[in-house]
Amino acid sequence: MIRKFISGELGRCALAYSSGAVIYSLLEIAFRGFTHWTMTLTGGACMTLIYLAERKLHNRKLWLRCITGTAIITALEFAVGCIVNRKLGWNVWDYSDRRFNVLGQICPLFSAIWFVMCIPATALCKIIRKLGSGSGKPSWQEPQA
Repeated sequence: MIRKFISGELGRCALAYSSGAVIYSLLEIAFRGFTHWTMTLTGGACMTLIYLAERKLHNRKLWLRCITGTAIITALEFAVGCIVNRKLGWNVWDYSDRRFNVLGQICPLFSAIWFVMCIPATALCKIIRKLGSGSGKPSWQEPQA
């Protein structure tokens, strides 16, 4: 039943989203002691976009895939931060004390952390693709019906 669900691209995207939401929330709780529901949603969105990028970049060098993932995460972090922190005033995070921050929402230190986190994220993308391929091997083409 589960394999049938994730054999389609929508199912694999749902698995990527769920994985990103749960894993990011758990990491944030482990390191900060708490998380915010907007970070759960953002973690899921980031993982889904990384998964979709991996469809095109899976045969490229790992460093390039990690830079792409870092750009995705940093861009979403900035967009979400501008909405939830600056516009809504929820103060979910504030990097104002970090060097070279942009509006207190993003900074090079956390972009470097995102780069490192993209290493296991790209591996997770491969696992998700493998689970959905039906052959036990990761396939970046749609399975034939």
